[in-house]
Amino acid sequence: MISKMKTILTHVFLMAISIISIFPLVWMIIAASNKSVDVIAGKLTLGTNFIENYKNLISQQPLWGTFWNSCRYTIFVTVFALIVSALAGYSLEIYKEKAKEKIYIVVLMSMMIPFVALMVPLFRMYSKLGLLNTVLGFMLPSLATPLLIMMFRTNAKAFPIDIIEAARIDGLSEFGIFFKMYIPSMKAIFAAAGVVTFMNAWNNYLWAKVIMSDDTTQTMPMLISNLTSGYATDYGLLMLAVLITTIPTAIVFFALQKYFVEGITGSVK
Repeated sequence: MISKMKTILTHVFLMAISIISIFPLVWMIIAASNKSVDVIAGKLTLGTNFIENYKNLISQQPLWGTFWNSCRYTIFVTVFALIVSALAGYSLEIYKEKAKEKIYIVVLMSMMIPFVALMVPLFRMYSKLGLLNTVLGFMLPSLATPLLIMMFRTNAKAFPIDIIEAARIDGLSEFGIFFKMYIPSMKAIFAAAGVVTFMNAWNNYLWAKVIMSDDTTQTMPMLISNLTSGYATDYGLLMLAVLITTIPTAIVFFALQKYFVEGITGSVK
C-alpha cells in the first residue's frame, strides 16, 4: 500500500513539474495569436490575430533576413567550434606532452573570466582587423570553448590507445585517426556538444550586439530586443518573434536528444 502511494505521488509530482515546465511555451503560442491588450489582460485561450501579428512583424522588421543571418552564423560557429574543441580535447588526452596539464589548467581557469571583461579588447582588436559586421568576427570568440574542450577531453579517455597505435603502424595519419576513427566513435559527445554550442550561438545577444552594428547583419535576439525598445511594446508581435526564434533550437534538441543525455553523462564521469 505504501509503495503504491509512493508511485502515485511520484507520478503526480512529475505531472505537476511537466505542466509547470511546458506552460511558458504554451502561453507563448497563445500570446502569439492574440492582440497585445489580450496578452496584458492574461487571456489563456487561442486568438485570431496570428496572421495580423505576422504581417505587422514582417512590415516592421526584416524577419526572414535576420532569421537567415542567425542560421548562417550559428551553423558556422557550431561546425567549427566542434572541430576545434574536439581537436584540442583529443590532443590534450592522447598526446603525452609534459606541459599539457599546465595548458589544460590555463584553459579551465579561463572559464572564470567573464566575457564582459573581454569585450572591449576584443572589439578594439577586431575593429583594427576589419572584422566588424562579419561572420568571422562573430564566430572567432566561440571557436575554442573551455567547456567543450573539457567535455571532449573527458570522453577521449574512453578511446582505446591500442587502436590508435595500431592505426599508426598501418600508416594512417594523425588527422586520419581523428576524422576516420575518433569522430565516428564519439557521436554522443558530438551531439551533446553540438546542442550546447548551437543554443549558445543562436541565443548570443551580447557579443552580436557589440560586433554587428549594421541592421543587415543583426540576429534574432537583436530583432527581439528592437521590438521591446519602443515606447509601447506589442506583446502579441513580440511573442510571435520569440516563438519563431525558439523553433530552430527546439528542432535541434529534439533531433539529437537520443544522444544528448548519453554524451553529457559521459563527459562528467
